[in-house]
Amino acid sequence: MTAPTLPSPDRAAPALSLTHLRADGAAYMVDVTAKHPTVRSATAVAQVVVSETVMGALRGGTVPKGDVLAVARIAGIQAAKRTPELLPLAHVIGVHGCEVDLALEPDHVAITATVRTADRTGVEMEALTAVTVAALTVVDMVKGVDKSAAIREAKIVAKSGGRSGDWVRPQAG
Repeated sequence: MTAPTLPSPDRAAPALSLTHLRADGAAYMVDVTAKHPTVRSATAVAQVVVSETVMGALRGGTVPKGDVLAVARIAGIQAAKRTPELLPLAHVIGVHGCEVDLALEPDHVAITATVRTADRTGVEMEALTAVTVAALTVVDMVKGVDKSAAIREAKIVAKSGGRSGDWVRPQAG
């Protein structure tokens, strides 16, 4: 089924085609049955901005709820595997590898997740789900001492495999 072409507000710009919309505008799950499994990966990043007090507690391992980074890492891995339960049009795929890393920067916790599969569709949503749930876990574990903790810039920074090939987010600057 062909996705509809939506009218563009700027007539000079090419029309946008969304793959999860039928010609009548109704949402549907894209059929990937005919696609051949290929090795694919995606990497996403996010940040949790916290106070100096929380950064010190994270560095010293003194957050009252325990090992924040370890719990967030496991939460991110679990989230990647459960993405289709959260996103209604995401396919159930085999998550064959998932790495979630958290690093303490001067004013924030940096989170990176890389998800891998050998399946019919990509793992961008799994990588984004991993970093956002890991970020939510950090916020949940520090909110008692820092109500201002905030998540920022969850985004895909690289993907490989599939029909569209490899892509790396250009560096801003």
